[in-house]
Amino acid sequence: MEIRIGSLTRDANQAQGAALVIDVFRAFTTAAIAFDRGAARITLVAEVDEALDIRRRNPAIADILMGEVDGRRPDGFDYGNSPYEASTVDFAGKSIVQSTRAGTVGTAAAGAAGCHPIYVTSFAVAGATVRALQSETPQPEQVTILAMGDQGNTRSDEDEHCALYLRNRLEGRNPDPDALRKLIMAGGATQKFFDDAQPQFHPRDVALALEVDRYGFAMRVTREDDGLLVARRV
Repeated sequence: MEIRIGSLTRDANQAQGAALVIDVFRAFTTAAIAFDRGAARITLVAEVDEALDIRRRNPAIADILMGEVDGRRPDGFDYGNSPYEASTVDFAGKSIVQSTRAGTVGTAAAGAAGCHPIYVTSFAVAGATVRALQSETPQPEQVTILAMGDQGNTRSDEDEHCALYLRNRLEGRNPDPDALRKLIMAGGATQKFFDDAQPQFHPRDVALALEVDRYGFAMRVTREDDGLLVARRV
């Protein structure tokens, strides 16, 4: 298996083979928590207007709209993109539509580039994602690991470290999760979560996002419902 690591939307547009799309702070940590709390499916869209349009056209697959713009819940959405907030909600049987500025945009780009299979991932499900990819039949000859960063246009420590963690696990190594957490906590991206002037970023979001391999499931994305990208727990 040839493993390539890419960053941001520019590399997602050029991805090949299988794709592992990373958004640690916060989309795919929030998605993992939603699945753990019972969500049936998560439709991933790049734009807020797409999510609102899906709810208008097909409310049966849009029980809940979840997402953010500049960290804040968009108008018309039920929830923001906070892992902590998601951890307090019962999503049993619910169909979610999620829109953010990095992870879901990267997933849409990888899908448009023809990647297959696609998994969305974060530290919370990293080990399970590796196992799921390794169990694919046939085995992908190439995998592109995509660290989506901040807004899809600026690299971020947490996503880059998660990409390296995934590569190491795919190659049979087991990095120290505590060392990863220390590196990321020392980075600038975590500071906004402890800034009282930015209440949309909850301090508990960081702790939840850095719980490495917390869940034993992966999140695989396929095209359903007239071409929509839908993540399901596997």
